Amino acid sequence: QVQLVESGGGLVQAADSLTLSCTASGRTFSNNAMGWFRQAPGKEREFVAAIDYRGGVSYYADSVKGRFTISRDNARNTLYLRMKSLKPEDTAVYYCAGSMKRGAGTHASIYDYWGQGTQVTVSS
Repeated sequence: QVQLVESGGGLVQAADSLTLSCTASGRTFSNNAMGWFRQAPGKEREFVAAIDYRGGVSYYADSVKGRFTISRDNARNTLYLRMKSLKPEDTAVYYCAGSMKRGAGTHASIYDYWGQGTQVTVSS
């Protein structure tokens, strides 16, 4: 069993930056691909970014490419999402997800563990 706990969300203004963290416990974090997803009110959960188990391969949704950076610190069992140039349309609950697989993926179906989410609100 893996427990994932997100932190770092909050209320910011457009063009601001914010970094989300996700701390994992209960299983060897360094063997798992990880990802970030988000869900805005009234919308389905969508892929944001993913990273493989070593941090060498990453993928991004087109809507965040160039603005968001996913990274991981396996020594600290922590996943990060650095967000810059935030827009009101980035407002959502952001979820951390962990996979039993080592390779990163963009589909929610490959992820086995999910955090409770952290709210990010971007005001215009």
